[in-house]
Amino acid sequence: MTLATAVAACSSPKTEEKKRPPANPRAASLAEGFGTMDRLVEAARHEGSLNVIGIPRDWVNYGAIMDRFSGEYGVRVNAVEPGANSQREIEAAKAAKPGEAPDVFDLGMDVAIANAEKFAPYRVTAWQDIPDDVKDPKARWYAGYGGYMSIGYDPRKVPAPATFTDLLKPGYAVALPGDPLQTAAAFNGVMAASLQAGRPDAGRGLALFARLKKEGRLSLPSRANTLVDWDYVNAAKAAETAGDDKPAWKVVIPSNAVLASYYVQAINKKAPHPAAARLWQEFLAGDEAQNLFLKGFARPARMEALEMRGKLDKKAAGKLPAVSGTPVILTVPQADAAKTYLRANWTKTMG
Repeated sequence: MTLATAVAACSSPKTEEKKRPPANPRAASLAEGFGTMDRLVEAARHEGSLNVIGIPRDWVNYGAIMDRFSGEYGVRVNAVEPGANSQREIEAAKAAKPGEAPDVFDLGMDVAIANAEKFAPYRVTAWQDIPDDVKDPKARWYAGYGGYMSIGYDPRKVPAPATFTDLLKPGYAVALPGDPLQTAAAFNGVMAASLQAGRPDAGRGLALFARLKKEGRLSLPSRANTLVDWDYVNAAKAAETAGDDKPAWKVVIPSNAVLASYYVQAINKKAPHPAAARLWQEFLAGDEAQNLFLKGFARPARMEALEMRGKLDKKAAGKLPAVSGTPVILTVPQADAAKTYLRANWTKTMG
């Protein structure tokens, strides 16, 4: 090899490096905007921060997820309004000052669908692993994690309920996690109780809780011996009380009313930190964060793919409440019709 050839061979990587197109932090995929994960990380570190909203640290292990993201990539996570519901996330983004807007959202699917034009399309690397029915074909939002509506109960005070109608039996002091007109979990609790042969009927759900209210057995979560809520909430409560001779909390998912729902991820079109937002999405869809959701008792969107590839945390999966029966996910028309009915009837029926 001549000296000239050797010099050319040694310098070619640098020449290629110089020819790389500039990163596009608002691109619709990793390949299109950055080429490699390293370049995405570099761009996100340059931005330095990520603004998140509506994710409490004790919700589905988000505290560990945020800490791991910051530690791995050197990007500070600014968490604002952790208790914000999905609609409030959208409102906050609209009202935010430049630079303070949320970069990313964690939303109920119905709110995501209704506001899809506000989100930047981004197809994460693991896109194919996410089931088609829980992601937008235009890649504006996609499921991150989900769960099933469940009944948590104190086995020291009441027997295990097998169905939602069992809650009408004497002894059950039942709570919902909020107002069904304001809180997605409470709304879905009413709708799970409304299912019959897989079909929702908001009137049936309202009737059950109206009877509990009339009998003085509809309570606050802090006073109830039974809580209708997502299985990851009830499972986390059960884990906190584990270790006693007789557990203080158990969880059941009624086999005749398996209502499933997912929380979805989206990037704000006006994200002040667009590269960090895309890095966050790649991280949440990756194996590590999906298993961190699992440790928070949520069911990762890529759970089936992780299991098939031997990447699933089997110990964490083994702690999830058992599920049998056919899962039901409310369609947008079903959810809209139910919300319209409850807005018209919940307050006047419940008082």
